[in-house]
Amino acid sequence: MTAAPSPDEGLTAAQLAAKYGLAVSGARPSLTEYVRQLWGRRHFILAFSQAKLTAQYSQAKLGQLWQVATPLLNAAVYYFIFGVILHASRGMSKDVYIPFLVTGVFVFTFTQSSIMSGVRAIAGNLGLVRALHFPRASLPVSFSLQQLQQLLFSMIVMFLVAIGFGSYPSLSWLLIVPVLVLQFLFNTGLALIVARMGAKTPDLAQLMPFILRTWMYASGVMFSISKMMEGRSEWVVRLLQVNPAAVYMDLMRFALIDGYGASNLPPHVWVIALFWAVVAFAGGFVYFWKAEERYGRG
Repeated sequence: MTAAPSPDEGLTAAQLAAKYGLAVSGARPSLTEYVRQLWGRRHFILAFSQAKLTAQYSQAKLGQLWQVATPLLNAAVYYFIFGVILHASRGMSKDVYIPFLVTGVFVFTFTQSSIMSGVRAIAGNLGLVRALHFPRASLPVSFSLQQLQQLLFSMIVMFLVAIGFGSYPSLSWLLIVPVLVLQFLFNTGLALIVARMGAKTPDLAQLMPFILRTWMYASGVMFSISKMMEGRSEWVVRLLQVNPAAVYMDLMRFALIDGYGASNLPPHVWVIALFWAVVAFAGGFVYFWKAEERYGRG
């Protein structure tokens, strides 16, 4: 007696997989599905960022105080060099320049640290990437969230410096919230971009500090772009002012410092800030997702 043929007989492996809803292990999901998976890992992302933040200075005697001490010491060095020796505080009194400088250092450090941690997000966690299945974007997003938490802790010092030099809490301080949200989105987008690039080219982590240092000097961390560039071509001044690092620093300074008026901001500054945040985050997310199945291989 001959057995009845199976309904699956004659189908190729690919056809069988499609019929029963099977997918290649490690294959890239659709963008919508990827976002859903990432949202499902939100508790892991938060816990991972908190664990990294706690462990960052666990070997140091001062512990978490280095989160504040490091950018504050940088600000002190920059004040001595640029404020005292080079007189970069053109047109600003000490009561304005010191909060101006401290705010610039802390805000730029937020972006700088997000990028530096992002570039190592995949390459520095290959054991985790190869051992477990999860959306790889969880790592750069988590590292960017870690830097946001560090900035929030450090902002206590920013507030104290501002108050100590005569800038007391006012309604403008409420603008700090949307500024931080936009900068966080921008930083996360850049972290996703450099995470993919760093996964393929680990040497990028060695090159990035030089790129970031150049960016810092072009962003007005230690000086006012509008005052330092007086007499130069208008388009050069505007080009430097719409630089995203300068935009988020200027908005934070405008919100925090009484003597930092709207005349220091480029036209349509909020539109520019929103543009950079959306373009960097959306573009970075899609760019990272497109290589999802290649992370951890090789």
